Amino acid sequence: MPLSTSPTSIRKALISAVMLVTALCLSLSISTYLDVKEQKQLIINKLNILAEIIAFNAQVTVLFDDRKTEEQRLKSFEKIPLVKNIHIYAIDEISNKAVFFTSFNARKTPPVPLRVDSIEQLQQPRITEDYVELIKPITYEGDIKGYVYIRGGLERLNEYINQKILIDILLTLFVLILVYFVAKRIQKRIADPIDHLSRLLQDVSKNHNYNARAPKTNITEINMLSNSLNIMLTRTQNQIERHKNDKQEIKQLNQSLEEKVNQRTIALREANQELLTTLERMHQYQNQIVESEKMASLGQMVAGVAHEVNTPIGLGITGSTLLRDKLAEISLGFEQKTLTSSQLKRFIDNGIENLDLIYRNLNRAAELVSSFKKVAVNQDGEINSLVNMHELITNVMLSMRTELESKAPKIVIHCSEQLMIESKAGPLQQILQQLLSNSVIHGFKDNQNNEIEITVERNESSLSINYYDNGIGVDKSVKKRIFDPFVTTKRGEGGSGLGMHLVYNLVTQALGGNVYFDDQNIEGTRFIITLPLTEASKL
Repeated sequence: MPLSTSPTSIRKALISAVMLVTALCLSLSISTYLDVKEQKQLIINKLNILAEIIAFNAQVTVLFDDRKTEEQRLKSFEKIPLVKNIHIYAIDEISNKAVFFTSFNARKTPPVPLRVDSIEQLQQPRITEDYVELIKPITYEGDIKGYVYIRGGLERLNEYINQKILIDILLTLFVLILVYFVAKRIQKRIADPIDHLSRLLQDVSKNHNYNARAPKTNITEINMLSNSLNIMLTRTQNQIERHKNDKQEIKQLNQSLEEKVNQRTIALREANQELLTTLERMHQYQNQIVESEKMASLGQMVAGVAHEVNTPIGLGITGSTLLRDKLAEISLGFEQKTLTSSQLKRFIDNGIENLDLIYRNLNRAAELVSSFKKVAVNQDGEINSLVNMHELITNVMLSMRTELESKAPKIVIHCSEQLMIESKAGPLQQILQQLLSNSVIHGFKDNQNNEIEITVERNESSLSINYYDNGIGVDKSVKKRIFDPFVTTKRGEGGSGLGMHLVYNLVTQALGGNVYFDDQNIEGTRFIITLPLTEASKL
C-alpha cells in the first residue's frame, strides 16, 4: 500500500478535524459579531456628524427665529435614507427650557414625541432594535441656544445582518460538507488499513499462511499493531519451522530406534525362543492373573472356611464310617449266631467313643458356623441406649472370669464411673470379650506378670477406647493382615482367625467407628478404637 501522506495518528487526525470545525465556526461567528458591531458604530458616527452639521446650520435660524429657512434646509435630508426624524429645540429665554422649534419626518415615517425630557439621557446614543437616537447641543459663542434630536433607522443594518447570517449559514453548511468529506477521508485512511489487517488475519486463520506480513501504513497506531502482528507471525513461523524440524528429527530417531529394536528383537528371538514363547503365554494370561489377584482375599477366606469346617466334618465322617463298619460286623455275627458278649461289649465301648468323637466335631463345626454368622450378621437393628462404660467393662470381666483365670492377668481400668454414652451395648460387649479372649489365647504364654490396661476417654465429638496387653505381641507375618478373616497363628490350637475380623466389623459397621492396630508398639499389643458420639451423648 503506497504511502500517499506522511504518517499520522488516529488521535491527531480526529483532534485536527474537531479543531478545524470549531475554528471555522468560531471564525464565522466572531467575524459576524465584529462586522455588525462595526456597522452599528459607523451608523452612530454618521448620525453624530449629521447632528453636528444640523446644529451648526441651525445657529442662525434659532437666534433669529427663522423657522421656514430651517424647515427648507431640513427637507434636504429626504435623500438620506438613514435619517428618519429630526427635531430642533430652542431655549426659551423666559423659562430657560428647551421648547419645540421645528422638525423633519422622512416619508412614510410617523412623527415621534418630543424628547425635551430626555435631553440628558440622549447625550449618549441610545440604540433600540430598529432605531438609533441621539441629541447634540446648538451652541453659539459658547452658549447653548438649543438642541438637535436626530433619529436614524436600522432597516438596512438589519437587512445586512440577515444577509450576513444567511451567508454564515451557507458557509457553515459548506464547512460541514467539507468536514464530512474530510471525515470520510480520515475514515477511509483509517478503515482501509484495518480492513487489510482483518483480511490478513482471516487468511492466516483459514489457510495457515504464516508467511504473510502486514505492510506499513500512514497511521501510527496501526503501524504499532502491524509491527506486533508481524513479530507474532514471525515467531509463529519460526516455532512451526522448529516444530517441523523436531518432528523430522524425532521421526528419524524413531526409525533408527525401530531398526535397533528390530535387530535386538531378532537377536533375542533367535537366542531365547523358549523364553519368548513363555512371555507370550504370560501376556495371554495376564488378564486372568489380574482377576486372580482380585479374588485372592476371597480365596484365602474360602481356604480358611474349608480348613476349619472340613476338619471336624471329616472326623465326624470318619467316626460314623467306623461305627457303621463295626455295626456291620455285629449284624453279621448276630445273623450267623456267632456274636459273643465280648464282641458286643467292645462294640458298645467303641460306639460310645465314636459317638463322642462325632458329637465333639459336629459341635466344633456348629461353633465355627456360629462364628461365621457373627462376622456376617448386620447388627444395625439394635437400638441405641444409655450405657455406663465402667459398668459395662466390669460386667464383661465378670462374665469371662473362668476364661481369664487360666492366665490370671492384672486388669487396670481407667474410666470414670459416671461416663455415660448413648450407643449399642451388645456390640460393645462383644468387642471387649473378643479383645480379652484374644489376649488370653494369643498374647499370654503363662500366668506370670500378665497385665491388661483399658483406658476410656471422651472429647466433644468422640469416645476413645485404648486397649493394651503386655503379651508377646503380634507376629510380623500377620501385622498387615490382622483384621482379615481367617488370619491366625493358632490354627489347630483353638484359633479360627475370625476374632479380630469380627471386632473390625462390629466397630466399623455396627457402631460406625474406627479401629487402629498400633504396629509401632515394641512390646505387647495395643488397639485404639474411636467411636462417634450421638447428640444425646454430647449433652
